[in-house]
Parts: sequence; C-alpha cells; structure tokens
Amino acid sequence: MKRLHRMSVPMIALTALAAVPAVGADLPVKAPPAPVYAPAPFTWTGFYIGGNVGGGWAQGNVTDTLTGGSFDTGTVGSFIGGGQLGFNYQVGNVVWGVEGFFDGVASNNNSGNILTGATGDQFQAATNARWIATAAGRVGITGPGFDHWLFYAKGGGGWVGYNASVSDLTTGVSASTSNSLGGWMAGGGVEWAFAQNWTARIDYQFIGLNSFSVGSFPADRFLVNNPNVQTVTFGISYLFH
Repeated sequence: MKRLHRMSVPMIALTALAAVPAVGADLPVKAPPAPVYAPAPFTWTGFYIGGNVGGGWAQGNVTDTLTGGSFDTGTVGSFIGGGQLGFNYQVGNVVWGVEGFFDGVASNNNSGNILTGATGDQFQAATNARWIATAAGRVGITGPGFDHWLFYAKGGGGWVGYNASVSDLTTGVSASTSNSLGGWMAGGGVEWAFAQNWTARIDYQFIGLNSFSVGSFPADRFLVNNPNVQTVTFGISYLFH
C-alpha cells in the first residue's frame, strides 16, 4: 500500500501539469487595438469656378496736352460683380495656379472740374470703367495645421473697358472714346476651404493701364494719363478635386 501511495504523487503532478494548457485555452484573449487613421490632409489641387462681388476704383486724369491743365476727375468707386475660374496644383506646402477673372462695373460718368483751354473755351471731362478682366499666375502657401487656408500672390495682365469724354461748354462740341485698355496686374489675397469642395476668398488687384487720347479740338488735345483700376472682391468657388 505504501508503494502505491508513493507512486501516485508523480502521477498527480503530471495530471495537473497536463491540465494547465487546457485551462489557459479557456481564458479570454484581449483583441488588439483598432488602428488609428489620421485624416488625409486637404489638397488644393484641381479646377475651380465661382462668383464674386465687391468694389472697383478707377482713376485717370484727363490732361490738356497744349496748356498742361488737368481735370480733377478723381477716383471713381463702383460696385462690381462677376466670376473667376482657374486651376491649382499643390506641391508640398506650395500651391501653383493660373486664373481668369471677369467683372462688370456698375458706374456712372465721373465729371471733373471745368478747365479753360488755349483759346479761352471752357471744357469739362468725364471718365468711367465698364468692365474688368485679368489673366494671372498664382502662387500660394499652405501647410500642416492650416491646410484649409491659402495665402497667395498673383500677377499677369489686365484689361478694362474704359470710357472718356471731353465737352467744350463754350461751343457745345464734344469728343469721346470707348477703349479696351490693356496693361499689367498685381494682387493677392487669402482663401479658406470651408468644405471639401467649397472655398471663400478675399482678393485684391491693381491694374495699371496705358495712356490714351480722348479727342482733339482746334487748339486743344486731351489725353487720359496712366489710368489704373483697383478691385477688392469677396468670392465663393467650387473646387473640383
């Protein structure tokens, strides 16, 4: 009996050890944590089209080339509205692009002071802009932490439909011209992507134009010197990613 008892101890130990894996297999296994995916950074790459409204200011002094006298036509402020379209291509934190811009101008003629000509006749001049168009290259900066914002500068060409007239108040004769003036443009702005495909922006442009002749009278010739137009607009665009 004692011998049998001594032999049963190892048997009991082996039986307990054999049962350990079985017990471990019944324990619950903790699932690995779910992977965390960071949202993809916003990209400005794509075509866009939209509309804008704002203000435009046209300036150009009409000068009598014979006497050197100048009409104080001042700066004409007007409501403007139209649209823009373009394309962006983002490389890292830099956004390159091209853009076309067109706005109509709601303005009235701006009359200057009365000027005495070479023969003593009294003259008055008026100027106004009818429409504005630009074609530009753009370059902007965005980046991590503010990838929904774009700070940009732009430059290129500008064209303005410009009216000017001079009236001889003494004789009742008048001369007028309607030109499509060309020149250079520089500007910039800030744009905010408030949704995946929608952006809002504030944009500024300065357009420097070429001088042009208004008309000639028997003793006086009138010239619009270095006219320019400035615009500030608020725009909304749809961006096709």
